[in-house]
Formats: sequence, structure tokens, C-alpha cells
Amino acid sequence: MELKRAVEAEKGFEKVFAFLRERLLAGSLRPGDRLVSERELATLLGVSRPIVREALRALTVLGIVEIRDRIGTVVARPDVSVLNDFFTFALAHQADMLDDVMQARVAIECQAIRLACERANIADFERLQRALAKIGDTIDESDAGGMADFEFHRAIVVASHSETLTVLHGSLAGLLTHSHRSRRKLVQAFPSMKTYLIDDHRRIFDAIIARDPERADATLRKHFAIGDEYRRRAVVGDIDKTSASR
Repeated sequence: MELKRAVEAEKGFEKVFAFLRERLLAGSLRPGDRLVSERELATLLGVSRPIVREALRALTVLGIVEIRDRIGTVVARPDVSVLNDFFTFALAHQADMLDDVMQARVAIECQAIRLACERANIADFERLQRALAKIGDTIDESDAGGMADFEFHRAIVVASHSETLTVLHGSLAGLLTHSHRSRRKLVQAFPSMKTYLIDDHRRIFDAIIARDPERADATLRKHFAIGDEYRRRAVVGDIDKTSASR
């Protein structure tokens, strides 16, 4: 009996989720719209009211709907931080997580930088320029420097004016900032990274300003490859001589 109820509840959840998903995709439901009552939704989907109630609570936790007093259930505005938390917890325990996230980052940012070369406006250029200056100002700081790196690359994605790429990148923000901070710690073992970090980001910025997608893409990919090489050298103990002599 308990198993049967659990199966029925799961199917009921799926019906409620599917109902909302299809209407959101079709555009018949938008942020701020109020859903029909629990009773009407239960009748429409052929499930019990308790199942509808539990499904809506689950959707509330996910940030998809809001339950408001004296109003009812309302479609919420998208909250990327929910996805950020989900991906952080879902992937953090996996082996080689940083390498996997890096591959996703390369895919997102390389497409974003091509679009940025076409779509970036003056505000985007100014945001990138501020982020570039911050990288130089924080070159000797692991945490602040890692965040400066993240903000520069985030600015590239924002400059693409692609909502999908921006959401995908934002959903990985927790993992990406961890990756940026980890890479910045390598500066202690590789003082030569300081020049590389500043000059490489400058070259990326210049390519976007020149609206040259081929050069921007190639420069960004080379930037990623050099960073990977520093990580490899750290693993095998091949640090800069100037650092080792300290």
C-alpha cells in the first residue's frame, strides 16, 4: 500500500511539473501570473489536492513559484542562484570536478566571446575595462584576485547579450569562483604568472574592442591552455626557479 501511494505521488508530481513546464515554454504562463487554485489544478490533472500542495511546495523551494497569502500561487521570476546552489552541491563531490567544470566553461565563454565581439556596447566595454584594472590591482591576492578573474570572464559572457549563456555561466558561479581562486594560488609557485595574467587578459580585452571574433576566440583558448599548463607544472613540482630559491 505504501509503495502504491509513493508511486501515485511521484506520478502526481510529474503531472504538476509537466503542466507548469509546458505552459511556461508556450508563454501562456509568465512571471507574476497566478495559477489556478489547488482544487482546480487537482481536478484538471486528475490528482489529489495533497499531492498538488506538496508539488507546489517543492516548486517553491526551486524558486519556480511563490505561495503568497491571500493571493495564491504565483509564477516566480527566474533565480539563477538556485541553479548555482544545485550545481555546486551536485558536482562538488565528483572526482576531477574542476576539470569537468573547466570544459563547460571553455564551451560557454568561447561562444560568448564571439557574440561579445558583435554585440558588446559601450557599457560592456567599460565593465570589462574595470574588471581588467581589478586584475592588476589584486595580482598578489588569491581570493580577491580569483574574484577579479571571475568578474572579467563574467563580463565577457554578459557582453554576449545571450540570456541562455548568461544563465548557464551564472549557474556555475560557485564552482567557477572556486576554480579561479585555486588557479590564483599558483602565483605563489609561479611568479611568472603575474605577467601572463595581466597581459593575457589585456589581449582578450583588445580583441573584443577590435570586434575580431577569430582573434578573441583564439586568444581566449590560448589563455585557457596556458593556465592548464601551469596547473600541470604545479602537479609535477616544476615551479619557477625564482620561487624555489626563496
